[in-house]
Parts: sequence; C-alpha cells; structure tokens
Amino acid sequence: MDELLNDVVPQEDLERFEKKYHHELELDGEVTSETKFEYAFCLVRSRYTNDIRKGIMILEELARTHPDGRRDYIYYLAFGNARIKNYTEGLKYCKAFLEIESNDQVRSLEEYIKKQSDKEIAKGMAVAGGAALVLGGILGLGIAMARNKQKRDK
Repeated sequence: MDELLNDVVPQEDLERFEKKYHHELELDGEVTSETKFEYAFCLVRSRYTNDIRKGIMILEELARTHPDGRRDYIYYLAFGNARIKNYTEGLKYCKAFLEIESNDQVRSLEEYIKKQSDKEIAKGMAVAGGAALVLGGILGLGIAMARNKQKRDK
C-alpha cells in the first residue's frame, strides 16, 4: 500500500487534465463530471499537499452531486486523505465504501490507515512523554537551585 500511496502522477498528466478542466470551464462555464473526476484523480496523486486538498474538494463535490460515480469518488477521497495523513477522514471514507461493496483493495487501505494512525498516536505519546521528562528535569533543577540558594543565604 505504501507504494501505491507514494506513486506520484506525472506532471504532464496533471497539466493536461488541468488544461482540459479550465478549457471546459471557459468554453461552457461548466465542467463535465468526467473531466472533474480525471482532474481530481490527478490532483490526489500529486506530490503537493495543496493539490491533494484541491482534489479532495472536487471529489467531495462530485460525491454529493453525482451518485452514479460515488463508489470511485469515495475510494479516492479515502486515498487522498490517507496521502495527507488525515487518517480520521480516510477511515470514514473507507467505511463508507465498504458499506457500498466489499473490496480487498479498500480493506487494505483501511488497514494501512489504521496502522499509520496508530504510529502517529505512538509518536505523539512519545513526544509528550519526552516533553514531560524535560519539564520535570527543568523543574527539579529549579527546585535544587532554589534550595542551594536558600542554604547559601543562611
């Protein structure tokens, strides 16, 4: 799953679908759902977080307004959220997909997200524990210095 999530869209593909998206928008004032999906699909596979977020926004709009492609939109919403480490949302979309149909790739993505989320929680706990130790050490040092000063002042 790491390999799939780290696969980045070629820049020329992203540019091609971005150009198509903007061309339709300028020409008709509206973009087809197919073009929106193609562009969002490229965006969620971009190396840039802002692109991924933009792709997620387009996919969310598509999922709300075009129920016929909802399955694909939901999968790439889970995928995009996993790429930007928004694990809570990623899991939400995996569960929504699995309510529609059973799918091994989505189950694999769900497991990956759970593992990554657990790792992030463990890192957070380690950082908090380390910070508590440092704070305790500083506090202990401060108390020792204050006592030492009191002894000298007597």
